[in-house]
Amino acid sequence: MRPDAKPQLKASQRLNNLRSFLRRVRTAPPDPLNGGLTLEAAPLVAALDGKPPLPASKAATISPTTPAEIVMVVISIIAFLYFARPVVLPIVLALVSGVALKPLIRWLYYCHLPPPLSAALVLCLLVAAVGVVTFELGRPAARWMNEAPQHMSELRQRVQKMLPRLGRFSEAAAAVINLGASEEQQNRATVVEVKNSPLPSTFINWTGTLLAGLGETLVLLYLLLASGDLFLQKLVNVMPTWRDKKRAVEISREIQQNISHYLLTVSLINMGLGVIVGVGLFVLNVPNAAMWGMLVAILNFIPYFGPAVGFLLLTAIGLLTFDTLGQGLLPPAWYLLLHLLEANLVTPILLGRRFTLNPVVIFVSLMFWIWLWGLPGALLSVPILVSIKVVCDRFPVLSHVSELLTS
Repeated sequence: MRPDAKPQLKASQRLNNLRSFLRRVRTAPPDPLNGGLTLEAAPLVAALDGKPPLPASKAATISPTTPAEIVMVVISIIAFLYFARPVVLPIVLALVSGVALKPLIRWLYYCHLPPPLSAALVLCLLVAAVGVVTFELGRPAARWMNEAPQHMSELRQRVQKMLPRLGRFSEAAAAVINLGASEEQQNRATVVEVKNSPLPSTFINWTGTLLAGLGETLVLLYLLLASGDLFLQKLVNVMPTWRDKKRAVEISREIQQNISHYLLTVSLINMGLGVIVGVGLFVLNVPNAAMWGMLVAILNFIPYFGPAVGFLLLTAIGLLTFDTLGQGLLPPAWYLLLHLLEANLVTPILLGRRFTLNPVVIFVSLMFWIWLWGLPGALLSVPILVSIKVVCDRFPVLSHVSELLTS
């Protein structure tokens, strides 16, 4: 036998073994636990991919995630967000605010200002603006709240005077309630018992918690803005492949652009709406027109519920200010007209089709985040929804979720 005959024989045997292996792969039924491959074909595919083969014993024990497990994970996340609210909420507020202010920090960096100095300057301007608005809005609002019982009594009298049928209906309802009571029970004096109210201590505790949360948010926001793109660089470094690195950068940039564009556009729209509403109320001789204009602008950040509250407030103010029903309905009618123009014409034109979210999903998200985090959750509901849509657009496996979120 020649010296090279033995290697040729071994090569022929390996070729025959490979042919018999492929023949068994074709005839064997597919295994769903290995993506449709058989247990015999799985090591070959893993070897071709440069991965270590998965043992048959381990492959047989892997099971797909069941719907019950998914539901349990979602419930656990919701419970964590609810009970860890004092810690998680300042972090989320700082992240959203940092994403919205990042373009301004980048622009100041192009003007040769380092990120720490830019972050300090932006935060000082932001705190000053919020302080001025709170001071200008707080004084008349506190005075109006102190006179709220008197306003409510006067409003009830005016409504009964403007709508006499409504007054007769309330009297009939009171008569029906007292129908089964005797004359002695009806004339019995009401016993008033004075109890110590826990309202002052509750208000002090709530104010302390609010100030602590705001302080934590501001400190974390400064650190995020002063660090620049450090966290994005760290995220890119830990990604295993070039494709994952590129996808992480694209998702981060798109979320930043969408949220900053959305918040800036909505802020300008709401400021314009508040100014126009305030000017209209001033022309109608409504007292504290500037305060109601600023309040309407702030409420308009909350979808659905904010405009409804603003409409009810202006209705009450109009009925308290004017003597006739027609004049009393002028302030809410002016606000309703401007809100319809803003919601159906101005906002769609300025935001474009990029933010055409499903109205039903927006409403459900709003109710969920209000229940979870209260008023801050209402303000964060749309930015969180925009971020989820950006992530779903980038992953084909989540395309169904993205389609559900789109209008």
